[in-house]
Amino acid sequence: MSTRFHLVGSLLRPEDLLKHKAVIEQRDDITYPFYDDLPGYLEAEVAAARAVVEQQIAHGVEVLTDGEQTRSMWHLDFVWGLGGTERFIADHGYYFRDLDEAGTYETRRDIGVRVVAPLSGKDHHFIELFRRLTELAGSRPTKLSIPSPSHVFGELSGKLFGAPNAGRAEGVYATADDLKAGLLEAYRNFVTEYAAAGGTILQLDDCLWEMFADDNPSSPFTGGAVPFEQVRGFAHEFIELNNSLIDHAHGLGLKVWTHNCRGNYASRNMGGGSYAKIAELFLRQQRYDRFFLEWDDERAGSLEALQALADRPEAEVVLGLLSSKSADLDDEERARRLLDEASAIIPKERLHLSHQCGFASTNEGNELSEEQQWAKVDQGQRIAQEFWGS
Repeated sequence: MSTRFHLVGSLLRPEDLLKHKAVIEQRDDITYPFYDDLPGYLEAEVAAARAVVEQQIAHGVEVLTDGEQTRSMWHLDFVWGLGGTERFIADHGYYFRDLDEAGTYETRRDIGVRVVAPLSGKDHHFIELFRRLTELAGSRPTKLSIPSPSHVFGELSGKLFGAPNAGRAEGVYATADDLKAGLLEAYRNFVTEYAAAGGTILQLDDCLWEMFADDNPSSPFTGGAVPFEQVRGFAHEFIELNNSLIDHAHGLGLKVWTHNCRGNYASRNMGGGSYAKIAELFLRQQRYDRFFLEWDDERAGSLEALQALADRPEAEVVLGLLSSKSADLDDEERARRLLDEASAIIPKERLHLSHQCGFASTNEGNELSEEQQWAKVDQGQRIAQEFWGS
């Protein structure tokens, strides 16, 4: 199998695990990781993680994850596990574009997070989940994906969404800057413990970059409602926050990757915005070792945005040319054409291939079967094998 094809991280959950997660979604009187509240949940989670690791190995995946069987949403489980947070069911969920692109789709509502005490990343449950993964993986490489600190700060501070889960109040942090400093320290605590536990690759997932693209019709910044200099200031604030954590992780010997997404919920997306509009900020200025980028459709714009990484020989790019949202196999001719275009900008040896996102960023998963999911993984392996060889 090719070592150039990768999974972003998440994979579809089995039904016996989903029945427990459906209960979690309806209750905010239980506490993460919920094992004590839901008999049988831990056993179902362990079995699902074991099965999905075995499947990845069988399908030739090089860098293994637990398929995010151990979480309900791509980012909130990590936040729920931070000391000082409190989970609640909000008045409404996130809003995504529906499949007809005209209507609005509301997600689950257990997305609320309050900060009720100083944040801490020490003794986080994700460290135990990582140890469980390494036992299953044996000597094979693994990675852990968590939300970027800028994404969590963007939500908790309300700087981007004014969201139902914006919650820095509770008398803990007087200002957004205080919240940012507390959050960064919590992340540093976590990353230090992750490295001590044997972690070598940390992936920071982020859905915020395209909010700063002025060709994104779904952005709160589009249309001039917020002055340009203020928008650019927010962007630099998020970049500096991420770079502070990246530098800390590099100092511990970790490789730090990122995955950028335009929303992935039950095969639906949240918005547009091209990379060309934000490349000089979020590609050139963030000090990641590897960028998983989303180019499965026209929303991401031209591959010319990769010019921002052309003069960064230390940075690798994973081209998300394939779609995890559809049940059908991808257009292989399109994928090969775009791989050729990308290799004219960035040397072939710095490029990789993936789907644009995971197959199940949340419990619901995208609208395809497990059989179709693995067929798409096999297709990705085949395309990469043909393009790069063994």
